Amino acid sequence: MSALADGIELTELDGGLRVVTEAVPSVRSVTLGLWVRTGSRDETPAQAGVSHFLEHLLFKGTKRHSAIEISEYFDGLGAATNAATGKETTHLYSRFVDEHTEAAFDVLAEMFLKPTFPDIESEREVVIEEIAMYEDEPSDRVHDVLAGAIFGDHPLGRRVLGRAEVIAGVPVPDISAYHQARYVAPNVVVSAAGSLEHERIVELAGRFMAPGEGDPVPPDTSDPDAGPRLLFYPKETEQYHICFGAPGIARDDERRWTLGVLDTILGGSTSSRLFREIREKRGLAYAVGSYADQYIDRGMVAMYVGTRAENVAEACEIVGRELDLLRSDGVGADELARAKEHVKGRTVLALESTPGRMSRNARSALFELPFLTIDEIIEKVDAVTTEDVLELARELYAPGSLSGACIGAEEDRFRSAVEPVSAALAA
Repeated sequence: MSALADGIELTELDGGLRVVTEAVPSVRSVTLGLWVRTGSRDETPAQAGVSHFLEHLLFKGTKRHSAIEISEYFDGLGAATNAATGKETTHLYSRFVDEHTEAAFDVLAEMFLKPTFPDIESEREVVIEEIAMYEDEPSDRVHDVLAGAIFGDHPLGRRVLGRAEVIAGVPVPDISAYHQARYVAPNVVVSAAGSLEHERIVELAGRFMAPGEGDPVPPDTSDPDAGPRLLFYPKETEQYHICFGAPGIARDDERRWTLGVLDTILGGSTSSRLFREIREKRGLAYAVGSYADQYIDRGMVAMYVGTRAENVAEACEIVGRELDLLRSDGVGADELARAKEHVKGRTVLALESTPGRMSRNARSALFELPFLTIDEIIEKVDAVTTEDVLELARELYAPGSLSGACIGAEEDRFRSAVEPVSAALAA
């Protein structure tokens, strides 16, 4: 066992299973998460969506409990239970009163490691309906279109939900084999935060968690096809849903603190440049902003605006102008100071919840990132300089690196508007 920052403790059991906990004495609840380092980037094209489908099937039954018994069990504990799949992780979690820790851990572990895949046909239809619902939400779908523009045929360019035809046809033995190959001890982390004792969580993990042994299936870390790309999906919508983005930085890149500040300045807050210029000053959009994603070996930066047809050209012109100003003039001292306080405030607020602490610690353990105290995080954010922000802006938002994506009615309207953002895309 090793004691880490702010009451965080980490123990690795025989076989490679890791248990990380953080005691929060001021609460009576526990948030328990079972994490596996596998997600949509670990799938082949023929498996597209299997990680997410498997996440659904964890709730459908085990040898001891049917799907309805599982839901009744956690309802009877007064617990909130759910799961999520990303491009690099899948996790199952529950939040409950501390006196139910053993009971909740018992069933959660069985769901995670020993699903029996009953009633699979009805759940196929559920996931296919989820994909159909997503197809009808262009403000969500355009972000995956952008990922495809940035990463091409690389697994990071595919959406987490996958393809309906894969979900409709993948047989149970293939799903079971995928589960057995990836839910192995070195790939799994148990993370808990709240009213707990580390030794007790380790003891329960040793009793209830027995993932298979073996080497995890490595992710595809090949380089994506060279970009940039411009992708357009025609759809009769009231708005044009527009994204621009580029390759970013990896999870462990020390510049991630600078990127957090840079993203806040560009579009990640209500005082950001894009929000102020596009929404507040001109009323061109309701939804506008920017974000960044990091993965084990690379990342992406992106910005989004949803606007009506007659505003597409002006909105793109403003995006291009703001990027030009950011690359040429950088940021001022007051703007930098405000962005730093915003990043620090968001960080502290997120870590005041046990689900937030559980998730942060799980990712740090899964991806071998340092367990930083809040003070250490604040120190790293405070160390960001105007020169750091300018240098990173010029690298990540270089016009020749930017890809574009849009869902809307007329492709020509979008294509004719992108030149202020990137002449290469317009060409």
